[in-house]
Amino acid sequence: MPELDFATRTYAMPQAAGPDWSGTSEVWTSLDAPLSDDQAPQVLLICEHASNAVAPPWADFDNDPAQMAAHVASDPGALGLARALGPLLGQMTGAAELVHAPLSRLVYDLNRSPDRMDAMPAQSEAFQITQNQGLDTGQRMARMQALYLPFHNHVRARIARALLLGTRPCIVTIHSFTPTWHGQPRDVEFGIIHDDAPELALAIAAAAAPTGLVTRLNEPYSAADHVTHTLRLHALPYFLPNAMLELRNDLIATPEQQAEIAARLAPVIAGAIASVMERPCP
Repeated sequence: MPELDFATRTYAMPQAAGPDWSGTSEVWTSLDAPLSDDQAPQVLLICEHASNAVAPPWADFDNDPAQMAAHVASDPGALGLARALGPLLGQMTGAAELVHAPLSRLVYDLNRSPDRMDAMPAQSEAFQITQNQGLDTGQRMARMQALYLPFHNHVRARIARALLLGTRPCIVTIHSFTPTWHGQPRDVEFGIIHDDAPELALAIAAAAAPTGLVTRLNEPYSAADHVTHTLRLHALPYFLPNAMLELRNDLIATPEQQAEIAARLAPVIAGAIASVMERPCP
């Protein structure tokens, strides 16, 4: 058999120019003090659809105010709810961390994998997203490198830090959904979504009755709708307890509502976390 001559090539990942779009971390501890060098959070909250902000070179999304105010551009109330949950979970678990995205999901939906066309949707719900029409591979690649990679590398780094410090953090993503869908009212108020590791989601659902919220498992979405990408990317490879939480956005529209719902949810989430953390790693 003839000897094969394999050429060796090396590739450097192009670095995205411009601002850092890796997102923001916020931390709360039971002592209301900064996270110490040897301390890791028991729960990592992630809010991928936190913002409807845009910035150059994508500032022209702002040309349609109705679009940017709608659910297609962000998850209304989700960031406020996550920020209301953070201090409560920090007090109850010892430390909680939140990582949230800086720009609108219309520029890049950080809860979608790069092979999904709805990562940069040409149409979302009733809106035609003109800025996403006819994107070529180079344009999609540029957004992925500028937004998706930095954000998820940031999340990965925070998880790696916790693991190194001996903590297996629970991963909880925070989202909101519309009261109606294509004209049909949704009676569910609190949705708990899971993927292949359902233990935390099931524990939250089992304890949710005191919240007084109409609670359903895998509604109004499920993993079959490709909405658990962040959980698949960060929680499942490490066998970390995880869940995706969906709140109906009319229930968390104001800071007062966000605080009130957070007060109902936090004991349930903290109790569920405690129950799954007692189990051995699979």
